[in-house]
Amino acid sequence: MQLSEEHKGAVKAWVAEGASLSDVQRRLKEECGVALTYLDVRFLVDDLKLSLKEQPRQSEAVERLAAAKEIGESERSDPPAPGGVKVTMDTITKPQALVSGKVTFSDGETADWMLDQTGRLGLNPSKPGYRPSQADVLSFQNELQRVVQGLG
Repeated sequence: MQLSEEHKGAVKAWVAEGASLSDVQRRLKEECGVALTYLDVRFLVDDLKLSLKEQPRQSEAVERLAAAKEIGESERSDPPAPGGVKVTMDTITKPQALVSGKVTFSDGETADWMLDQTGRLGLNPSKPGYRPSQADVLSFQNELQRVVQGLG
């Protein structure tokens, strides 16, 4: 497929702004109506002699998490306080997740959780339709932060 000079100019501008290949691919489709495969976008960027900017470094918390996983701290399974929330991390992270694990809420209900590359937190309860209490959600967030930061 031939791209117009206008489309090529847009790609150059997006790459200059720091767009990744997947960003360029998505914007071409959404803004220009041009559907290209990821590989085609890669070839396009190469043909235009563009250099992709290095993606920003992971946040400090994510770096600490990676270090904790490397030294085995991620398998910590401290018992929850009576009626408390218990958060554990998976030793093998779920696909498309930066980190993942399980949570047991104060009422005994469990859920899988994951944090994706964009920082979004997902929660998948084992019981369909389950919603933890507001207090449990706050406890979960605090426990998750504690586990991720490697604080015992």
